[in-house]
Amino acid sequence: MVEFFETLNPLAQATLGTLFTWGMTAIGAALVFTTKTFNQKLLDSMLGFAGGVMIAASFWSLLSPALDMAEDGPMPAWLPAAIGFMLGAVFLWGIDKLIPHLHPNSQMKDAEGIHPTNRRRSTLLVLAITLHNIPEGLAIGVAFGAVAAGFDSASLAGAVSLAIGIGIQNLPEGTAVSMPLRRDGMSRRKSFLYGQFSGMVEPIAAIIGVLAVTLMQPILPFALSFAAGAMIFVVAEEVIPGSQENGNKDLASMTLMVGFTLMMILDVALG
Repeated sequence: MVEFFETLNPLAQATLGTLFTWGMTAIGAALVFTTKTFNQKLLDSMLGFAGGVMIAASFWSLLSPALDMAEDGPMPAWLPAAIGFMLGAVFLWGIDKLIPHLHPNSQMKDAEGIHPTNRRRSTLLVLAITLHNIPEGLAIGVAFGAVAAGFDSASLAGAVSLAIGIGIQNLPEGTAVSMPLRRDGMSRRKSFLYGQFSGMVEPIAAIIGVLAVTLMQPILPFALSFAAGAMIFVVAEEVIPGSQENGNKDLASMTLMVGFTLMMILDVALG
């Protein structure tokens, strides 16, 4: 299986990686079929874990390779990483302001402080998680594209570990959509479909990432750090606040540490 995966082109590798992450989103959303109650502590701990995974992946699988790749360039090595990182954050901030959405784990209000109806809530909630998944899919595509470009600091194992880590943190994201929708009175089937739908954007974003870095290799350090900045913005603006707003701060903080540690081990051990 490993040998077969290595023979695939980067587009196929990134597509398979993001199909895995989409599948993990669907598994998380499918929990709506197995329980009638909404366990807030479980969701908060899963969101905290997801935040830790994303922070670790942003550095070891994205920022660190970007810095290594920029060392032989015409600029100081830190400059492309700094520019890309901030552009990623500004890009997500702009989308966050332009597109109305509901913060994950929010019980009452959307991003503009308005109390949405149940139907509008479902749309806003799916939009929020879908926005999160765009930089995640892009990050996976860029990571596999970097391997295809032949950079020493990019490894197939590192790209695979990034996909695994994002897949792990997608499980609670699927749950974060389907469970609240079920609580608001939506059927189990529709709650599941909405929950897994948010992961559909990742394969599309991954393909864009692969094409961008393989066709325009000089932008690779910028692209890697852009994906890192976008992911860190999501963690700081949505995931961590969402995991702590219901009073489970200690639990969410500790699971964040566990998620960070696990992703660090995966990336260092496999990379």
